[in-house]
Order: sequence, then C-alpha cells, then structure tokens
Amino acid sequence: MQMLAHADNVRLLSQPAHLSAARFHLVSRRIADELTYGTDPSRFFGSGIDYAQSRPMNVGDSVRSIDWRVTARTGRLHVKDYEASKRLGVYVLVDTSASMNVRSTELSKHDVAVWAAAAVAQLALNRRSPVSIESCGERDVGAKPTSSRSQVTQWIESLRRGTVTEGTRIVQSLRRIETLARHRSIIVVISDLYEAGAVDAIKRVAQRHDMIVLRPLDPSERGELRAGFVRVADAEAWGAGGMDSVATGRQRWFGDEAGGVANGLDEPVELTGAGIDVAVLATDRPLMPALRRVLSATRGPSRSAR
Repeated sequence: MQMLAHADNVRLLSQPAHLSAARFHLVSRRIADELTYGTDPSRFFGSGIDYAQSRPMNVGDSVRSIDWRVTARTGRLHVKDYEASKRLGVYVLVDTSASMNVRSTELSKHDVAVWAAAAVAQLALNRRSPVSIESCGERDVGAKPTSSRSQVTQWIESLRRGTVTEGTRIVQSLRRIETLARHRSIIVVISDLYEAGAVDAIKRVAQRHDMIVLRPLDPSERGELRAGFVRVADAEAWGAGGMDSVATGRQRWFGDEAGGVANGLDEPVELTGAGIDVAVLATDRPLMPALRRVLSATRGPSRSAR
C-alpha cells in the first residue's frame, strides 16, 4: 500500500460501502497511524503525565523528583508533583443526509466523511480517549463516549452506506451532545453545512467545547462542473417528497464565469473568524494533508485547512 499521506483519494480510498468490513477498518487504522506519525503528542490529548507544581521535599520522596531549579532558587529541597492528563471525550458527528451523497467524482462527500470519521475515531482510541460516533442525519446512531473499539466499530459500520432519503439534523445533534457532555470535550462535525442554523449552533457549542469542523466538498461546489447556469434544489427535499417537494422547497440558480455550479457559502470564513478550526476535505484531492493540519498538536490560532 502506498504511503497514505501522499495518496490521492480516488486512487487509494474506495467507497466505504464497497469494501468488506475488515478491509475498511484496516485502511482506517492505517490512516490514523499516518496522522500520528511524527506528531506525538496529538492535539487531542496530553503526553501522559503533566507537571502540576513544586513543593518542599518530604521524607520518602524520591531524589529523582527533585526540582533543581526551585531548589537552587530557594536554598531548600523541592520536588515536582505530577498529575495524569485528563482524557477528553471525543464526539464525532457525521452528516449522512442526502446532500452528502450527491457526487461528481468517484467518492461522494459521504464517502470522505466516513473515512475521516473512522480515522479520527481510531486516533482517539489509540490515545485511550473515549469516543462517540453520532449521525447528524436521521439515523439513530451514537451514545455516550466509550473506549470499546467494538462499539465504535459498530457505530461506524452503521454509517458506511449512504442514502438519498435523509434530512440534516446538525442543530438537533449538537443540542443532544450539549446535554451529554457535562465536561469540556472535543466535538468534530463532518458536514457540508447545508442545514439552516448549523453554523450558529456550532459557534454556540464552541464557546464551551473544543470544536473542529471538517467540511467535505465536491468539485461542483467549487465551480468546476462546467454546466452553465443550473437551477438546483436541496437533495433532502428530493429524497423526502420527490418532485412535489422540490417544486415547493428551496431552489436557487447557480453559475460562475467558468460555467460551473458553486454554492457561494461562506461557512469556513465565518467559523474560522469565530476561532474554530476548519478543514475542507475535497473529494478529488488528497485527504491526509488537510486532516493532518487541522489535527496537529502544535496548531496556532484557528485556521482553515485545505
């Protein structure tokens, strides 16, 4: 297998639903391994033991724990106290709605979302952090974070096959997580962000939790379909009620100078402006560079990765 960090999505990553479960999870583990290679510790989790404070040395303290700098400054023996790093719960929200399954490339946005979710989940489990995989479509998937690999695998399996009949429920899913996550957690939203109010909900939850947004993007949404001006309707509207719902649902005309279809949405700019890390996962471009940048342990101010 080629090095995943430099592999093209189309040549390496197949549609998840077309792979056996064993093959899919093998590749997702390889992606997680590539994400952690040379970047220990990850941005998610501590290094294992964190320095807490220095205190005067007592009888029974090991000489190996002496804090020589404080001892030299005070003239009295001091030792370092350490505490175990807290493992943050990781919630991964995967959009399984109809719009995620419209494609102009071999891989759909849903396919890329599932690969990314599986890799992030494996990465978190490798760091011994509990994980929850949630559907922010209409599937009943997810619960409180767990360290059980079999449970996480079961959740991912239920997401691997895409449909064109589901609506989007990002806002509802985030509200549910707010009630579950009583302590600071990491929330990863993988969605094309077509639901009204989704961006505002993400910005609200990010005030309390660490938020990462991974936005799958089809080439047609970059203005590369070269189809002229086209009238389009939400895929969720089509799946819910066919032509009747399309006729009454949200429709818009799209087009650009190159003759392509572009959605014109500014969500990444709005989210990064709110201090949220965003990565755009193009279905026709390598997945690893964008994931590696946004999951980096040494990230600076929030930014958009492509």
